[in-house]
Amino acid sequence: MEQLMRTIPYSINLADSFFKRLKGLMFRKDRLVEEGLWIIPCNSIHMCFMNFEIDAVFLNKEGQIVKMIEALRPWGFVKPVKNAYSVIELPTGTVTKLGLQKGEIIKL
Repeated sequence: MEQLMRTIPYSINLADSFFKRLKGLMFRKDRLVEEGLWIIPCNSIHMCFMNFEIDAVFLNKEGQIVKMIEALRPWGFVKPVKNAYSVIELPTGTVTKLGLQKGEIIKL
């Protein structure tokens, strides 16, 4: 079975240092609009000090979707996701809008 590879048609910022990963989207006032944050490495997230919902797409080292959480609310927590190596935080509704599926490979 051939794997579907896709891109996300948004501007994706990279959080790959300790401080960028620590801050993430905390304290941001404006919702994400056609943009996202790729946190690497990361296998769990929290929504402390967040002001809006997001969709979270967890990827393994190969970029394959291993878990998706839609409309994650402020002050929510996601336990460590098995086999996840990174997460892309996206505007709420992105998973449905793009029809993302577990097992697809995301190219960033």
